[in-house]
Order: sequence, then structure tokens, then C-alpha cells
Amino acid sequence: MEFGVAGHGGAGGTGGDSGTVTGSAPGTGDTGGAGGAAGAGGEVIGIGFGGDGGTGGAGGNSPTGHGGNGGTGGDGGGPGLIGPAGHGGAGGQGGTGPGGDGTSGQPGQPG
Repeated sequence: MEFGVAGHGGAGGTGGDSGTVTGSAPGTGDTGGAGGAAGAGGEVIGIGFGGDGGTGGAGGNSPTGHGGNGGTGGDGGGPGLIGPAGHGGAGGQGGTGPGGDGTSGQPGQPG
């Protein structure tokens, strides 16, 4: 018999900032890492809750070019026999830059 809440997905890593080498083309910040997928609900009798997906990582900032895009949120865990599914994680925030800000990441899918 298995009870309880499944683990939540970890947050995605922040994207790296672009470099500032003199004379180089304007760099774009890296895209943020995707959020971790969540664990599923209990599998034996399944009186569990699916874990929530991790939040997407923030996009990297660029001092010269375009900000990186935010990472995609992690998917929520599947439901238990009785408990509900987990929520998808939020998308990461876009990075900033004088050439324009990155877009926010897409949210993860529900379990």
C-alpha cells in the first residue's frame, strides 16, 4: 500500500549570460534550463498525489544583445488511484538585454 505525495520536479537552471568580448557580435543569453518532471502518484493502491513539475529556469541576460528565453516548466506527475494529478511547472522568465528581452518559457503539462 502506498500513500503520500510524490516528489516535485526540481527547478531548471538559469541560462548563462552572454559574453562581452570587445568587437564581437552582440551575444544572446542562453535559454534557461527546463524544469524537472515530477514523480507520479502512488502506484500500488495509489492514494497519492502527483508531484508538481519544476519551474523553468530563467533565461540568461545579455549586456550587448538579446536576452535568452525562459526554460519550459516541468510536467506534473500522473494521478494516483484516488489522489489528483500534479500541476505543470511555470515557465521561466526571459532574460534582459538592450536588443530585446527573451520570452517567458511555456508552462509544463499537468499530470
